[in-house]
Amino acid sequence: MEVINAIGRRKAAVARVYLTEGNGNITINKKDLKEYFPLGTLQYIVKQPLLLLEVAEKYDVKVNLDGGGIKGQAEALRLAIARALVKIDAESKSQLRTAGFMTRDPREVERKKPGQPKARKRFQFSKR
Repeated sequence: MEVINAIGRRKAAVARVYLTEGNGNITINKKDLKEYFPLGTLQYIVKQPLLLLEVAEKYDVKVNLDGGGIKGQAEALRLAIARALVKIDAESKSQLRTAGFMTRDPREVERKKPGQPKARKRFQFSKR
């Protein structure tokens, strides 16, 4: 089997995924999944699409993760894995979409505006 690659983004995080046939190893930036994401909840988020389709032991996942925080990275990786699985088997798309793994979360940080301390906060105003 050839290498299937896909990309997933969330906030400032970008996950590039390379899926090959194997025995369920997930390598992120040359580290093991448990080493990169020590929290069990984040490991679960990453594995969700694989567990849903019951193919967790069928594929090896090699990941290049960049930017963002740990939660954003985990969710970007989940999207990338889901997209790669759809490239392999198009029938699984509806199942992944129902679970909400195919949707790119569009929420981004709003920019800071000039004349304000933050994006929406205003400096204190007094009429006197």
